[in-house]
Amino acid sequence: MGKVSILGLVLAVLGVLAGEFGCNGDTLYINCSLSDLEVLTDFKHGLEDPESRLSSWKGTNCCQWRGISCDNTNGAVISVDLHNPYPVSSAESSSRFGYWNLSGEIRPSLLKLKSLQHLDLSLNTFNNIPIPTFLGSMRSLRYLNLSEAGFSGPVPLNLGNLSSLEFLDVSSPFSGLAVSSLEWVRGLVSLKHLAINGVDLSMVGSNWLGVLNMLPHLAEIHLSGCGLSGSVLSHSSVNFTSLSVIDLSLNHFDSIFPVWLVNISSLSYVDLSICGLYGRILLGFSELPNLQFLSLAMNDNLSASCSQLFQGSWKKIEVLSLATNKLHGKLPSSIGNMSSLTNFDLFSNSVEGGIPSSIGKLCNLKFFDLSGNNLTGDIPASIGDLLILQVIDLSNNSLEGNIPSSIGNSSLLKALDLSHNNLSGVIPELLGQLNQLQSIHLSNNNLTGKLPLSLQNLSSLETLDLGNNRLSGNIPLWIGGGFPQLRILSLRSNAFSGEIPSNLANLSSLQVLDLADNKLTGAIPETLGDFKAMSKEQYVNQYLLYGKYRGLYYGERFVMNIKGGSQKYTKTLSLVTSIDLSINSLNGEFPDQITKLVGLVTLNLSKNQVSGHVPDNISSLRQLSSLDLSSNRLSGAIPSSLPALSFLSYLNLSNNNLSGTIPYRGQMTTFEASSFSGNPGLCGPPLVLQCQGDDSGKGGTSTIEDSDDGFIDRWFYLSIGLGFAAGILVPMLVFAIKKPWRVSYFGFVDKIVDRAL
Repeated sequence: MGKVSILGLVLAVLGVLAGEFGCNGDTLYINCSLSDLEVLTDFKHGLEDPESRLSSWKGTNCCQWRGISCDNTNGAVISVDLHNPYPVSSAESSSRFGYWNLSGEIRPSLLKLKSLQHLDLSLNTFNNIPIPTFLGSMRSLRYLNLSEAGFSGPVPLNLGNLSSLEFLDVSSPFSGLAVSSLEWVRGLVSLKHLAINGVDLSMVGSNWLGVLNMLPHLAEIHLSGCGLSGSVLSHSSVNFTSLSVIDLSLNHFDSIFPVWLVNISSLSYVDLSICGLYGRILLGFSELPNLQFLSLAMNDNLSASCSQLFQGSWKKIEVLSLATNKLHGKLPSSIGNMSSLTNFDLFSNSVEGGIPSSIGKLCNLKFFDLSGNNLTGDIPASIGDLLILQVIDLSNNSLEGNIPSSIGNSSLLKALDLSHNNLSGVIPELLGQLNQLQSIHLSNNNLTGKLPLSLQNLSSLETLDLGNNRLSGNIPLWIGGGFPQLRILSLRSNAFSGEIPSNLANLSSLQVLDLADNKLTGAIPETLGDFKAMSKEQYVNQYLLYGKYRGLYYGERFVMNIKGGSQKYTKTLSLVTSIDLSINSLNGEFPDQITKLVGLVTLNLSKNQVSGHVPDNISSLRQLSSLDLSSNRLSGAIPSSLPALSFLSYLNLSNNNLSGTIPYRGQMTTFEASSFSGNPGLCGPPLVLQCQGDDSGKGGTSTIEDSDDGFIDRWFYLSIGLGFAAGILVPMLVFAIKKPWRVSYFGFVDKIVDRAL
């Protein structure tokens, strides 16, 4: 082979390698034009970049700058991608990357990028500036993403001039962006993807769907949470021949279910949740050949017969969410034929009968929620065949029998909720195999026996809720030994006996401890004051979500007895810290160490035999909202510092041996006499019994001996009383003797009253 041929081959190989390994899709040898370089330099000067994301924007070859792509043939800039990969809402962004948000001015010099096809400024913070109108003149754009970038005001109507645009996303929930009409969308004749989630469309009128129907290539429609209302077009003359995705969730249609949807065979994703639809769920959904995702959840008034709806083929269905509607009847065994199903959510319907054993054939199922129905009978052992299941929620039904040991085979399970049923028997040992389990709710059943030792293997556990059963035995020591992430421990309303293990304080993440209504004895361990998570105030709210997949997840919830009643916590659960040891036989003195738990919100030690004084430094619990120490043997004075607890909204100190003056000031003035009743030694407001010396409101015990001031005060009140009596009795005596005077006086009074009326 000659030298020329070899040289040509080398150059060809280098050309291929340059195409493969070039920066941002460009070759290593392409330089951007001087005009494009000037445009991008000017564009950069208009931006505020606190984290120096654009530090690579230097030198003369802008094709190598971060976020810039160029045409391989002529070096023209064709893409500017400055989306924020670590938005503020991400927990990782603040800890690792600070704030990568760009802000500032978007300069119109961008118009000079004549070849620009791709512009992405999403997930930045442009501080409520308007979307620049000049973007509607960038005719070469095919991709425009301005979602959640901090824009506000009207969406420019001249975006309709972008006839080459294929992708448009201006989604911005709660941003103040608004669209008064969608007529401009008619000009986007090449559009395939339209996303306007969260933008105010309440003024667009009723023909919005007719406008979208004119776009021949439209494949995705995302109009979630836009304030759309009125009837959804129900005729069959739709022209969405390419439509694959439609999301109209979180709107207010108040409309009959749209029939035309089941005529679009290309549909793969349909989300019509929480949008006010009513009527029957169309059976035709089951025959759509490409449908993978269907959510009609929380419309409240959609109905269907389970035996009919689930008889269809559902060839490719993966997510089926029909929660909070009016589905009725029994689940047919044919549900086992939905072989691609990963998420099955029928929460809060009227499904009845048993769970068919064919459920075990759904080998891809990850999320299974039949809670809040009428689902009777046993839990089938075949549920253990669902090896990749992440969530089982069968709560709030009338299920009976034992918990099947086979559930222990679902080794990927993150959340198991079987609460509020009629399950009986013991807790299966094999549940200890679920080493990825984060949340387990078995409360409000008829479970018996002791806690199985195998539960100590659940090292990932964050919630252990076994309350309201008939479990017995001592609280095992191993609970305090191996749960570093445990947030919630509830064993209330069982038959546990013995002492509270002092090593529970090793649960460094524990925020809720509920051991109420058992048969516990002994003193309250002082080590409870060492709970780390309760010793600091909780400011950061974390949604406790488990098994999240394809938009569905198990959201942690817990019902606490608080302020004399019960309250359900969901999204704010991570902010709650509580200790409830009430209704036991605990004795000994009030543990002073508990006052170290400065983040504690609720403390309930009522209906025990706790003695001693209430600690003077109880005001250290500055986050305390509910304090119940009633029905114990506490003595001494109410601490004078108690009124300093400004968040305290529930207080019960009744039925103790407390004495002295109630420190009736500050927050204490919001409580009625019932909070202090049953303490014979207490006096002062709000009780009827006044203290000797009348120094109520100053705290401490009352003064027994009279002071000189008290002596003078009593003579003062006595003189007022005598004067009042004389002023009434003397005229009455005169009127009794002199009848004419009596008649004249009361006649005068009658005239005065008549005039007033």
